[in-house]
Amino acid sequence: MRYWSLLLCCLILACKSDKKYHDESPKVLATSEGVQQILDFQADLNVSFKDPETSPLPDRLRKDFEQLDFFAPDTNYVVTATIQRTPESIPFLMSTTTDEKRSERVYAVAHFELNGMQHQLEIYQSAEAHSEDMEDYLFLPFLDHTNGNETYGGGRYIDLRIPDGDSMVIDFNKAYNPYCVYNKKYSCPLVPRQNYLRTNVRAGVKDFVKD
Repeated sequence: MRYWSLLLCCLILACKSDKKYHDESPKVLATSEGVQQILDFQADLNVSFKDPETSPLPDRLRKDFEQLDFFAPDTNYVVTATIQRTPESIPFLMSTTTDEKRSERVYAVAHFELNGMQHQLEIYQSAEAHSEDMEDYLFLPFLDHTNGNETYGGGRYIDLRIPDGDSMVIDFNKAYNPYCVYNKKYSCPLVPRQNYLRTNVRAGVKDFVKD
């Protein structure tokens, strides 16, 4: 009888230990400099979301915030795009999630290959006055097949800088959600329909689910 009691205890402990192991989040190891850069981006974004000075999260969500949900780093989503500058482009008013309009111009059109297909995306530059440290800032909003399922339905953004030449690296692992996903007080640009990628972009930040 004592033998069976001891065996039963061992089985219970084994099951508990196994459950704990599978509940732990797997840690991604940096296997290359590219993967390390992606991990650094994720870590910096998590720090920003935890900081009450920089977080878009309202206090009720930020107090329990641990980390954003990211796709695993994948350097296949780091592409080198050929850019076709559009210096004669006319500023236009980009719609947002509120009544606000933002004056933007098409800085360039990026051409690249992703998932075995050719794509192009418009890259935007603010047509309004901006600070000195933002003079070379470019804005890349995009939509893809994951929207409304794995990622936010309204698309995601990537921050870029003006390159020296006629090509630039676009890292879709650095795609993030508009701040209005986390807090409705923000006014977020709506992604133009011409920036729809007809493929799955399983990289960057996933959709935000409020518990």
